[in-house]
Amino acid sequence: MVYSFDDLADDLMRDLDVSRETLDKLQIYGELLIKWQKAKNLVSNATLDDIWCRHFLDSAQLAPLLRGVFGEKQLTMLDIGSGAGFPGLVLGALGVGTAHMVESNGRKCIFMRQVSRETSANAQIHNVRIEEVEPFEVNIITSRACARIAQLLDWATPFLTYGGSQTPEMWLLKGETAEEELTEAQACWSMTVSRFDSQSDSSGVILRLCDIKKK
Repeated sequence: MVYSFDDLADDLMRDLDVSRETLDKLQIYGELLIKWQKAKNLVSNATLDDIWCRHFLDSAQLAPLLRGVFGEKQLTMLDIGSGAGFPGLVLGALGVGTAHMVESNGRKCIFMRQVSRETSANAQIHNVRIEEVEPFEVNIITSRACARIAQLLDWATPFLTYGGSQTPEMWLLKGETAEEELTEAQACWSMTVSRFDSQSDSSGVILRLCDIKKK
């Protein structure tokens, strides 16, 4: 059974008390994705029949978890390898905070800027490689379908060690290789790991990495 926009709306209203206005923004986002996909290949074509589950629910499921940890605090989020905007742009549209979207592919950045304009998502788009971003203070670092955990930690190092009062947490959407990637990363990094079941993928997991330090 294909997951629909109405399914997404029901889930978000139940879990997040999302307003009709915010749901309308996510519908605009989805319609733009379908329209742009025909020419720009923003996401895998195999996911188009189920974009509301594979992309939007997959991203939005982070919001209640983040609010469970941070309350109503407006977060500053760094999204590494943002692609078509998942998960950071969805979180920005849901009002979680300001999402800094880092993506080196110019056409994907143009798409995210249009989505941001048309949905008023709280986001800033950085059309650069993550290594080129001058570090700044963030609360959380997110990533989805971008790189292995060890690589993400290396890229995130300037932000993890920036002069803020608290080390940022990393919230990663991962698939069936998550445990293998964690074992690999823990050879060089110490961290506290929490795991949450994915609502969008039976083989997926959401990882919360805290107290991250290079060994």
